[in-house]
Amino acid sequence: MTSHPSRGALNPYAGMPEKPGFTLVSTDIQDGEPLPAELYGEGAGGSNRSPQLSWSDFPAETKSFAVTCFDPDAPTGSGFWHWAVANIPASVTDLPAGAGALGGGLLPEGAIMMPNEQREPAFVGAGPPEGTGVHHYWFVVHALDVEHIGIDPQATPAVLGFMMREAVLARAIIVATGEFGGAA
Repeated sequence: MTSHPSRGALNPYAGMPEKPGFTLVSTDIQDGEPLPAELYGEGAGGSNRSPQLSWSDFPAETKSFAVTCFDPDAPTGSGFWHWAVANIPASVTDLPAGAGALGGGLLPEGAIMMPNEQREPAFVGAGPPEGTGVHHYWFVVHALDVEHIGIDPQATPAVLGFMMREAVLARAIIVATGEFGGAA
C-alpha cells in the first residue's frame, strides 16, 4: 500500500501483504478531511451516525465485502475499533448513512455487525480525548474472495481482521480526521 499524507503515521495495514485498491466515495466523509459533527459520538457532541459509503472498480472475483472503521491514534496501545461489518453480499456496493445503527436495520440481508470497542454491535462515533491531537479514522471496504466469513457475531473486529486476512483481494480506503472538540 502506498503512503498517503492524509493517512497519518500509524498505518494499520503497513505490516500486512500489500493489496490493490479500488474506488470508495462518500457523501459524508472525504480523504484527509475532518469528520462531520454527526460522525462523532454522543458524548462528543455528535450522533454516532455511520457515514454513507459507495464503492466500485473492485476485482471481478469479489464474492463479499467487509467494512471497518479503525482509529490507530487512540491512546490505548492497540487503537480503537469504531465499526465492523462482515458478510456484505458482492451485489451490494453501498451503505446508506446510519447503516451502523444498533440493530443493523439498514444493512443488507446476511450482513453481521461486530461489537465495537464499547461492546455494542453498532457504529460508535469519534471521541478523541483532550490532548491527544489529530486522530485518523480508517474507513475501509475489504473485497473478499469468499461469500461468508465464518465468525461468531460476538467476536471482535480484530478477530474479523484475522479471519479474513487470506480472503482479502483488495481494499478501498478513506481516512478522515478528528480531534477533541471537533463536533462543537
